[in-house]
Amino acid sequence: MTVQSNKTIQVQLKTEELLMFFATLILYPSLNYSWWWFAALILVPDIGMIGYLFNTQMGAITYNITHHKGIALVVGLFGYFSGSYPLMLAGLIMFSHASMDRIFGFGLKFPDSFKHTHLGQLK
Repeated sequence: MTVQSNKTIQVQLKTEELLMFFATLILYPSLNYSWWWFAALILVPDIGMIGYLFNTQMGAITYNITHHKGIALVVGLFGYFSGSYPLMLAGLIMFSHASMDRIFGFGLKFPDSFKHTHLGQLK
């Protein structure tokens, strides 16, 4: 049995995130919103970085809430089962944004530093 290199794993993770991002693009038209809404909202989850104005602990908490795929799924599914298109849109945007960030190496944050993520250290 061979051990995969860190580079190989990183490529696999980014490919997985890219496929999840494309899945959100496939699902998006079912919400019946114009594409300009997607473009206008895709960066909204970065509002979670506002916590860094206070300190790294608060920043990690607020960032991770707005970039957590599980939370995005809960929001989207709550919207689906309640018939709320705005909540479905919010969940899809959160999920899509988190995948996009992870393609570029931005993961969930540890409380010691913005650059310390679950995907490794940012450069």
